[in-house]
Amino acid sequence: MAATDVPVSVLDFVGIPYGGTATEAIDASVALARDVERLGYRRIWFSEHHNSPTLACTAPELLIARVGAATSTLRVGAGGIMLPNHAPLKVAETFRTLEAMFPGRVDLGLGRAPGTDGLTALALRGTEEKVMGNDFPQLTGELLAFLTDGFPADHPFRGVQATPLVPGVPELWILGSSDYGSRFAAVNGLAASFAHQINPELAGAVLRAYRRDFRPSEFLAEPRSSVSTIAFASEDAQEIAEFAAYWTLNMAKLRSGRPGPISPEELREFAASSSYPAAREQMAGRLNVGTPDEVAERLRALVDETEADELIIATPAPDFAQRTRSYELLAKAL
Repeated sequence: MAATDVPVSVLDFVGIPYGGTATEAIDASVALARDVERLGYRRIWFSEHHNSPTLACTAPELLIARVGAATSTLRVGAGGIMLPNHAPLKVAETFRTLEAMFPGRVDLGLGRAPGTDGLTALALRGTEEKVMGNDFPQLTGELLAFLTDGFPADHPFRGVQATPLVPGVPELWILGSSDYGSRFAAVNGLAASFAHQINPELAGAVLRAYRRDFRPSEFLAEPRSSVSTIAFASEDAQEIAEFAAYWTLNMAKLRSGRPGPISPEELREFAASSSYPAAREQMAGRLNVGTPDEVAERLRALVDETEADELIIATPAPDFAQRTRSYELLAKAL
């Protein structure tokens, strides 16, 4: 499939800019969903992150319900649910409820990372054993069985149903930023989505290996993959420079364990500092910024490299109008 032919979708972190509120961020995400639906994007996903003062995406299932009600054709989903943070039965019940509300439009992306720091992961999962262990395969197996009423006759959960009962199953994806998720998806016959913004150097090899090693299943007959990445397009050079500095600083603060809102003054000081050029260079592979044609060219190259069936764009710009405008420009350029 040619890069220009692949569907394009949206990943939303529901960022809260400096001086803003969670209510404003969520309202802006609803407005964005309406806009990208009009522009022809295929789906919008919401991530699951915890203990972050700059994000309003701790409960993607609630965001799906809000956005699903505000749209009519756009697919809505979680990118993703960090499964070890949750009981599989509860996830199955939640997403069957969403499927009942928006039949044929719901996606369920599954990840194994906690989506937060270690202490918060402990608060979410309850024990250090659960934080340090890898129960993702078992939890995923239980979830799939609940979603398909597929427990064997001798399984202790055979008599437990995930209700409400619905005819369809959410579209299932396995998320990852290493080779684990894509290998798991290939072996189990599930769709795979790779986070290029986290590990850009692995994206191509991992997704090509997924396509090579895929085994058909009751869920999926042929491999299906997507790649997500950070992108911002503008016709204004100053806006491009500001976004690049903003996201570079945001990630630097996150890696140093001091996440928080970025004031205009802090951003200006960082962009003018002697340390910025090196920090920006380190982020070069994770950022697709520039004019619409420049960004579109890089995104097409990414799709070609990864052989992905779908491109997912995340544009965490603190200015909501600039974010929406970027999606408009890329819809035309792609």
